[in-house]
Amino acid sequence: MRKFVAVVKHEYKKIVFKWTFLLGTLLLPVLALVFALVPAILFSIKGEPTRIVVVDRDGKISQRLKENLTAEKIAEKGAQAAKDAQFDITRSQDEQFRKNAQNAAAGFVFVEYSASGKTDDQIRDELRSMTVGKQIEAYLIVPQDDKAKFEFVSRKGGDFIAGSMLDEALNDAVRSERLARANINETTLKSINQRVVLDKRSIDDEGREKDSDMLLAASFVIGMMIYITLAIYGQMILGAVVEEKETRIAEILFSSARPFELMMGKLTGVALAGLTQLGIWVGSLASLIAFVAVQADLSPFLSGLPTVTPLMILLFLIYFLLGYFAFASLFALIGSVVTTVQEGGQFSFPVIMTMLVGFYFSFAVIRDPNSALSFWVSILPFFAPMTMPVRIIAATPPWWEIVLSIGINTLAIFFLVWIASRVYRIGMLMYGKRATIPEIWRWLRQA
Repeated sequence: MRKFVAVVKHEYKKIVFKWTFLLGTLLLPVLALVFALVPAILFSIKGEPTRIVVVDRDGKISQRLKENLTAEKIAEKGAQAAKDAQFDITRSQDEQFRKNAQNAAAGFVFVEYSASGKTDDQIRDELRSMTVGKQIEAYLIVPQDDKAKFEFVSRKGGDFIAGSMLDEALNDAVRSERLARANINETTLKSINQRVVLDKRSIDDEGREKDSDMLLAASFVIGMMIYITLAIYGQMILGAVVEEKETRIAEILFSSARPFELMMGKLTGVALAGLTQLGIWVGSLASLIAFVAVQADLSPFLSGLPTVTPLMILLFLIYFLLGYFAFASLFALIGSVVTTVQEGGQFSFPVIMTMLVGFYFSFAVIRDPNSALSFWVSILPFFAPMTMPVRIIAATPPWWEIVLSIGINTLAIFFLVWIASRVYRIGMLMYGKRATIPEIWRWLRQA
């Protein structure tokens, strides 16, 4: 036991006390914050307003277009979109809607232009000259037949936000004009076409209700997080084993401890290092979400999230460790039989694909947590670490299924570690050539 603890401490310190670990651990939250804030800052920067000429001989479309691009109309449309999404708007969010609408409306300045007595070619030539001469930034030519193509030319072709707003406002203006020509009341039509509010909820065997959309999002995040972390730390084990093999440290290690102790110590040490890093990341993410929730008043959104109890967190941790030890033992086995990290990356493809299949199975679990397929994939080794946590948060299964799943996966881990340690014992002492399948089979049969 003393030797096992010594190996665990060595592996843990070897990873955690490296400057690369500290840099990666601290850098990821910073990068996540940068990627979250920089786009918001960039989009909040006010650019020069777009001076635009609208040529509309009838004047009906242009008038409606200008009305649709006012701050009042933009704020009203945003509020309606939030209402259709079943999102309750607070007073602070309504004020933010109006502020954003004012900024968006200020981005368009309509320039007067007289097109009377001019041909279409003359109009295009004059507007093109005005655009090139930087008198205006864009112009829009409305055809007399609204089913024909609308011509829009801009020096800011890359401004997709302004372009999208103009496109939507123009389509709304044309639709309103068509309704007016057909003597159809637009307000009545909007009332008729108003979407119903469907309150979609999930219910478990105990009668507890959960928001279906939030359940899907939370389950997807959990499955993706487990998949990514298992892939990262599994590759870390592979690299560590190959490094020991290349530097011939294994010869010294085998003289002081048994292969099984070395293998379990290595896996445990890297697992603790991974949990340390993961804990820092999760804590940083939770703090960031809490800060943003307070500042932006996201309480209506957060109230729809599934309830996560301390027992669920404990179970997630258990399944993360089960998945880590299962896949890490396979990565360690691969590292024992290859000669370079590049070869290890090639042979680890089936393991990565197995993890990916388990992640895909989590979608089937989300759709029907109580199906026979969900039961089996949440029990079987390699799949259970990713599917059972999703099943627990979607519809907690009976406790005997959770206990059975943990028991089967624990036995599978000991079997995998036993196999990996036997291959590790001989494979780590081989240099210059990659082991073949018959050789690996012979090592397993040796006492």
